[in-house]
Amino acid sequence: MRVPRFVGCVASAAALSFLAAPALAQDAPPPAPSRDAGWDGVTTGLAVASVATQLVMPRVFYSDPETTVGFRARWHVSVLAPVLAIGGLTAFNELAFKGVVKAERPGCEGLDPKDAATPVECASYGGPSTHAFAAFAGLGQGAAVFLVDTFKHSDGRLHAAPIVGNVAVPLVLSIVTAAGRGAGGFEDGGQILAGAGAGLGVGALLGLGYALLQRPECPYGSPAICW
Repeated sequence: MRVPRFVGCVASAAALSFLAAPALAQDAPPPAPSRDAGWDGVTTGLAVASVATQLVMPRVFYSDPETTVGFRARWHVSVLAPVLAIGGLTAFNELAFKGVVKAERPGCEGLDPKDAATPVECASYGGPSTHAFAAFAGLGQGAAVFLVDTFKHSDGRLHAAPIVGNVAVPLVLSIVTAAGRGAGGFEDGGQILAGAGAGLGVGALLGLGYALLQRPECPYGSPAICW
């Protein structure tokens, strides 16, 4: 009994489809991991704000009784030095150091960021977290400046302004930044902690060196702005 020609064609097409299915499934691009673009923008702004607090926050100190008694505030142009150093190290982490560590973002395990088939969400490495680094570097610098100005230049006298501006505000910004990076799915806990720890240490060292080398008094400039 002869098999009709159209039946043979249908059977052949079905067999070819069955054999080609695994190959097509292999070539299909991997599913894109979930990311929250809102958290990306928020955490970027918060990280920048944490560092920027050190630009707008004056050096608050208790003036020498031999000159003028009481707390004084001075804005120093020289604060640009540690702030720009933090900016440079943040860029170095994002553009170079991450490429050496090669810590993959969540959901990007086994994917090559340089592969054209890789989802855009996996086109860069995740750790150490650049956002956490910058945010906690601002906190480290502010905390170091606060401690030096309080216990070295003010003989232990506390003032509310540097507690808020140098410590409390960058602390809140840093914590929300770290939480937002995790909530948005951009980095995992280890990558965030690595960035935060490195940033806090770097910021503290830069702030300590700056505060010790640059006294809070105003040797040159106007009564409020120094250089």
